[in-house]
Amino acid sequence: MEIGVDTFVETTPDVHTGKTISHAQRLREVVEEIVLADQVGLDIFGVGEHHRKEFADSANTLILAAAASMTKNIRLTSSVTVLSAADPVRVFQQFATLDGISNGRAEMIVGRGSSVDAFPLFGYDLKDYEELFEEKLELLLKVRDSEIVTWRGGHRPAFTNLGVYPRPVQNPLPVWIGSGGNPESAIRAGVLGLPLVLAIIGGNPLRFAPIVKLYKEAGARAGHDPSKLQVALHSLGYVAESTELAVEKYFPPTQATMNTFGKERGWGTFTRAHFDASCTLEGALYVGDAETVANKIVYMSKHLGFSRFFLHMPVGSMPHADVMKAVELLGTEVAPRVRAQLS
Repeated sequence: MEIGVDTFVETTPDVHTGKTISHAQRLREVVEEIVLADQVGLDIFGVGEHHRKEFADSANTLILAAAASMTKNIRLTSSVTVLSAADPVRVFQQFATLDGISNGRAEMIVGRGSSVDAFPLFGYDLKDYEELFEEKLELLLKVRDSEIVTWRGGHRPAFTNLGVYPRPVQNPLPVWIGSGGNPESAIRAGVLGLPLVLAIIGGNPLRFAPIVKLYKEAGARAGHDPSKLQVALHSLGYVAESTELAVEKYFPPTQATMNTFGKERGWGTFTRAHFDASCTLEGALYVGDAETVANKIVYMSKHLGFSRFFLHMPVGSMPHADVMKAVELLGTEVAPRVRAQLS
């Protein structure tokens, strides 16, 4: 079981003071969090991609590269790269560069993007949402697997017999598919033999078991060994010295942020009752002391079959010291408990 953290580099108003830190400060804080994650033995750290004022993660490869030279073992990934609104050649070059700087520790998680702010910014039409992703994923995998490439598609200028550089340390450079549970996404990942990341942020996570089954079955039909098809889980949560303290620190900023974005997406109000239900064993939030969070990871892994777990934190802005403490506890207390139970 690999365990790590991912973040969207949030810069939302502090629920207690009303103040919002600068993008620059939060970027520096995240680099410190990645360095600490490496020091406490976590396996991976992911940085998302958004293009709006509440998040400072629009250039996630630069953030990861800043941390690469200050870390030794931790793997560094996007979570996710909005491939539909990007140039796959440039995406590959950026991650191949990160792979060189980190000496073979780069990965990428690519997706269509549940937050669609990148589409108008870079001149793409949302009516091409599905087609863009399929075409660009095809090109990304082609430049990953071949140094010299000829390409023609419907949404990018063609090119003939050109090299794409630099080449990464890893061959092939790991590419994961990120999904919110869309069956077609799971099937696509299975057919291509690519590892799958499921973002489960609400409801009962056990309802994703059929998605995992679809993924494995699609992979098997395409000739891939199902035992080698990896599944990762991305879920929201927070670790503190006690469950009471975790709830006290985590609930207010999470509620504020969930309700802010919930209005945009038509979600219902996120209440304390919803929060408490989500913190139960079969809920979607991983909030509590080290034992509580570890037990829940183990429980869900046995039902969903994932071999990598991302704890996304924070959801709303929290004091940097609190986030650092949670990273420390995840590495020094949660991860050892999980590995001991699963072994």
